[in-house]
Amino acid sequence: MKISITTKNFDITPAIKNHVEHALQPLKKHFHPLPTPVHVTLSVEKFHQIAKAHVHLPNKKDIEASYSSKDMYESIDLLAKNLDEQALKHKEEMKSRGHGNGHYTS
Repeated sequence: MKISITTKNFDITPAIKNHVEHALQPLKKHFHPLPTPVHVTLSVEKFHQIAKAHVHLPNKKDIEASYSSKDMYESIDLLAKNLDEQALKHKEEMKSRGHGNGHYTS
């Protein structure tokens, strides 16, 4: 899975990059391989650590999520959980509409 990380107002550390990659791994179980990269934006604004993401899924479906907290790791975890829930919901909708098992195959 390709992940594109953009930062604003801070420099990304290897630990944060690894945390993003690890936190987003559950998306792979719903759509493997993802046809497009996951675009993640991490930013710091005053005391808010913000994590945003955008993913283009099969059948022209986009999912987005954004979380803000006082801790970047917490924001990333909440973001990843929400994206996983949205991807699962989309996969179940695809199954119910008769689009196979919901896995994307190229």
